This record gives sequence, C-alpha cells and structure tokens, in this order.
Amino acid sequence: MRAIVLSAGQGSRLLPLTMDRPKCLLPVGSRSVLQWQIEALGQSREIDEVVVVTGFKAAMVEDALSRMPSAGTRVTTIFNPFYAIADNLASCWMARDFMDGDFMIVNGDSLFEVAVLPRIIDGAAAAINLTVNRKSAYDSDDMKVSLNGDRVSAVGKTLMPSETDAESIGLVIFKGDGPARFRATMDISMREGWGVGAWYLQVIDRLAKEGHVGATDIGNLGWGEIDFPSDLEAVSRLAAQWERLRIVA
Repeated sequence: MRAIVLSAGQGSRLLPLTMDRPKCLLPVGSRSVLQWQIEALGQSREIDEVVVVTGFKAAMVEDALSRMPSAGTRVTTIFNPFYAIADNLASCWMARDFMDGDFMIVNGDSLFEVAVLPRIIDGAAAAINLTVNRKSAYDSDDMKVSLNGDRVSAVGKTLMPSETDAESIGLVIFKGDGPARFRATMDISMREGWGVGAWYLQVIDRLAKEGHVGATDIGNLGWGEIDFPSDLEAVSRLAAQWERLRIVA
C-alpha cells in the first residue's frame, strides 16, 4: 500500500512560524512534523512506499527528506505547482498516477501515534474508509463527520451539531474499487471547475452521499492536527509523551 502525504501548503495561519519553512517542517519535539509521519508510516508492515506532495519551499522539503531515516520504506516526491492558488484536492490530482492500487491519504498537518495505523488498516472494511475520532464538542474549524452506523453519510466543516458524530483526523484508506471511484469522482470535480479550490474531503463527502464510504474510530489513541500556534503546542505535548515511551521501550 502507498501512503500519499499532502505537504504542499505553507500553513499561513501559523505565520510567522512558516515564513521561511513549510508547515510540514515545523519542529515538534525532536523531529519535524514530516519526520514524525515518515517514521510512523515506515513502521507499518503494510506501507511499502510514501509519496510526499510538495509545494511551498519544495527544495527544502526534498532536502529534509533526503536526510531522514526511512526505515526501509521508499520515499518519493511530486511537486504541486498550484499550491499557492489551489487547495489540497489539487495535490491529490497531481498524485493521481500513484492511485493505481491500494493507497492511503495522509494530511500533511496530522500527527498520530504509531498504533493508529494498524488499527485503521485492519479495520478498513469499506473500499473507502475515513479515519475518525469522537469527542464531546466540535468547533467551527473541525472537519465534522455524520455517521450511520459504520458508514459515513456526510463530511464537512459546516455540519450542524445535531448532524455531527465524529471528526476526520486526516487519514483515508482506499482499497479494492475505492481508488478507481475516488479518481473518477476527483476527475469530475476538477472538470466541473469547483475542484481547484476544494478540499479532497469534499470529494469524499460526495462519495459518502452515494454510500461508498466507511469509518474507523481510533478510540483513545493519540493524534493532533496543526492549524494554529495553539495546535502546535498541544501536539508538541503529545509528541513529548511518545518520545518518553520510546525511551522506556
């Protein structure tokens, strides 16, 4: 299985921290965001290749990757020249040739503990499987998810509280006919014109409404998304716990 990591953005909401480096290279404890992701993916027996979609400061990202230990996993990059004017569906579009088999999309600003990967890979019963987490309340920036049992019925930031059952954590698994369905719907979205400024989860929402998307809840496993400086602080505290566990192990 391939993992496609969407790391093209600057992370403007984190300025001035991202003035001279992309969000994916911000330090979180002893590692960058991207290094945490590469190491976690490299520990999965199911992941045999990682494709990193670059954009802002692409040469800096490529240089950092060249110096990272990859745990034997092949790491390649692809450049999204539209990163400054498009959202992350365009990054998926640039990586569409890598979607010819089972694959996983990883948001470039999501960190997760290593135990998340085997849980969601083993638990992916649907051809397209969204990784979610439940919590007591959701804010306006959360990518909210409506569930009908273990199926996703809608995804979006504007879902009402009464419609919201969980939050997407930025990991989606595609297998079987899932890659072909996603590519086809992505192609339609880009041809319709609205896809240039869209999140790829808007395509997942479209597929969910057609009944093609399942969900796996990570339960109490740790994860965090980095959009604002306060998020970076929270994820750094999580990473400190993960580093202590590594030392003990």
